[in-house]
Amino acid sequence: MKKSLYRRLLIACTVLLLLLLTGLGLVLGQFFPLFGEHANPELQKSYIGFLILILLIAFILSFLMAARMMVQYAKPIDDATETALRVAGGDYMISMPTNEHNPDLELTVAIKKIANTMQEMSVTKMMEKERLNTLVESMGSALLMIGREGAINLVNGVFRETFGFTSEKIVGKTFNDIGLPVEIESLIESVFMTEQANDKQVRLRGGVTPSYVNVYGAPVIGHHGNWLGIVVVMHDITKLRLLEEVRKNFVANVSHELRTPITSITGFTETLLAGAMEEPEVLKEFLEIIQKEGNRLQLLVDDLLALSGMETDAFSLELAPVNLRSVINDALKIVSGNMAQKKMNIFLDITNEVIIQGDADRLIQVMVNLLSNAITYSKDNKTITISVTESTNRVSLAVKDEGIGIAPLELSRLFERFYRVDRARSRNSGGTGLGLAIVKHLVEAHGGTVNVESILGEGTTFKVHLPIER
Repeated sequence: MKKSLYRRLLIACTVLLLLLLTGLGLVLGQFFPLFGEHANPELQKSYIGFLILILLIAFILSFLMAARMMVQYAKPIDDATETALRVAGGDYMISMPTNEHNPDLELTVAIKKIANTMQEMSVTKMMEKERLNTLVESMGSALLMIGREGAINLVNGVFRETFGFTSEKIVGKTFNDIGLPVEIESLIESVFMTEQANDKQVRLRGGVTPSYVNVYGAPVIGHHGNWLGIVVVMHDITKLRLLEEVRKNFVANVSHELRTPITSITGFTETLLAGAMEEPEVLKEFLEIIQKEGNRLQLLVDDLLALSGMETDAFSLELAPVNLRSVINDALKIVSGNMAQKKMNIFLDITNEVIIQGDADRLIQVMVNLLSNAITYSKDNKTITISVTESTNRVSLAVKDEGIGIAPLELSRLFERFYRVDRARSRNSGGTGLGLAIVKHLVEAHGGTVNVESILGEGTTFKVHLPIER
């Protein structure tokens, strides 16, 4: 474009020069008689000098006029062309002089407005892209966007972390080539085939524990109804599935625990009604069994109600200064009968009076459950050690027995409801399987933690860590 413009200006200047020379020639042609045979040589020389001077002045004037035309017309257009090329290349940060005497002022202003508009659009686009990336990466669910040809266009961090992919390895590839689970691939193919939203729950294999995701796929339709691809969102429902499993196990365990005493009470009652009550010794034995099973049933219901109450928002502690030595002594009085039956000993390792902020009744309940657990899983003539150690702002209370111990694989499940290491022994002792679950809830309500250490065949130690002040 530059060369074309210069060529046109050069042609215009040449034509102008020729016109000037032609006009000058016509004027000077009137003096041709001076070159006749009888002309004065001196006059001829003067005329030739004058002619050369006139031609030189004409040439200089033509050159100046051409140069001014180049500066006035070609230079602004050349600058505008260069600026337009910069804008087309994506450089919107330009500054153009706006001279009022510039004949191309409107072109200059128009290009500058275009550059400013493109700059604003570029900034808006970058902001929208940044917002979209932030939104996609901040999602708590895995996101996968697939184009209409089946190629992956976008994934977020949760998707990469869930499946162990990187964006560089999967973006641009088809969804069949990246190794997704078969269930997810079939769902994506179903959405492509039917152009309808679909969802299903998928179990992801791999790792120590299985995880579950709810996969939802839907078509992406443009403003004009054109098919753009599909979007797949995967919600992690592992916790929900685990809670569902806990609920099912809880219902099953409660049903089992209730059925045993109810079956015993019903069976012995039917036997008595069938005629066994006529024998005093049998009547007394059966009534004692019925009473024992009734007490066990009552204890189970009480523990269930207590545990249910602890999990409600209305549950609260009555905090007050509590002496841990008094808590331990009160708990020992409650379990003293069971300890006497098994001829067990108690060793207290507490030197100072330890005062903490807590609920005395709830802490006694914690100690009773821990001591009952130690008594149940210990043989006769064993010793239970209770120790209290105090640090800067916490106190640790440990209950150690010399019982059967617990296998390492079972330690993580001890605080589950109805979980028993030795089901037959704990059930025969009257335990409900809820004691340690109650202990965990009460300790955590006090802002503390509880953990367990055990050696199979040697014994178990439960450690409760509580803050001194709340």
